[in-house]
Amino acid sequence: MSTADRIQTIAVLTSGGDAPGMNAAIRAVVRTALSKGKKVKGIKQGYWGLLNEKIIDMQGTDVSNTIQTGGTILGTARCPEFRTVEGQQLGAEICRKHGIDGLVVIGGDGSYAGAQKLAGLGINTIGLPGTIDLDIACTEYTIGFDTAINTAMEAIDKVRDTSTSHERCSIIEVMGRSAGYIALWCGIANGAEDILLPEKYDYDEQKLINNIISNRKKGKKHHIIINAEGIGHSTSMARRIEAATGVETRATILGHMQRGGSPTCRDRFVASIMGAYAVDLLCEGKTKRVVAYRDGEYVDYDIDEALAMKKTINEYEYEVAKMLSR
Repeated sequence: MSTADRIQTIAVLTSGGDAPGMNAAIRAVVRTALSKGKKVKGIKQGYWGLLNEKIIDMQGTDVSNTIQTGGTILGTARCPEFRTVEGQQLGAEICRKHGIDGLVVIGGDGSYAGAQKLAGLGINTIGLPGTIDLDIACTEYTIGFDTAINTAMEAIDKVRDTSTSHERCSIIEVMGRSAGYIALWCGIANGAEDILLPEKYDYDEQKLINNIISNRKKGKKHHIIINAEGIGHSTSMARRIEAATGVETRATILGHMQRGGSPTCRDRFVASIMGAYAVDLLCEGKTKRVVAYRDGEYVDYDIDEALAMKKTINEYEYEVAKMLSR
């Protein structure tokens, strides 16, 4: 029996935070697998759904009219139980019970860790990078990032309009608990005066205060500070800055609106190619791999290697951001 023939049933799940473009990836997995003569199953609510056997058969029509929608049609949920050895063993047993020969996991590093454990228990697994944070080190692009930064950029433009009208300082908090890529990209794209990144911020508010005062003396009518979620405390920061500068200061927390919305063309395209690539890998007999985009190519890495990689902010991009804000 050939490798392709050994893989008869492929399942797909989404895990962790939802990201625009996940539905495009699900659609690509389902239709690519069906085109290769495979059965497809969808696992609802991530690893929690796996442990609770929320498993459905999927046909091509089940993913019709989904590519343009945000969120994930399969749903996602937290599952502390799956972090335990017992939970992981149960997950592998349920995959075998339902005849699942290959599993595509769409999510971030935490989702990859779950896939890694299942692979170690004999389940063929492939990971797809689905996270708005762009914080998976092995890939230059993650599904959902483009939509999230465009959503945030448009919102920040609107805040800038009212901030200029009232000659305010605005602190706008974007997502990114441990990664500042959304803040960096929006900081440059929105022409922010200050960008606070978890990887770089030294918590010296006096620098911010001095910058605001200096810009007022130059005649600037507003001051935009992009603050990453990992730094947080935007509201209390606004109060302190207003007290120190005398400049009316307001905080706006964009929050989960950055996760939603119709995905951009780029997110739909990349997610579709990655979904198809994942099925190809399974049909080639590959397991414990993650799909990535590097140097203009779609590639794959061993999941252990991928999780061991570290990602840092590009120093040149960060220096350009500081230079352009002056």
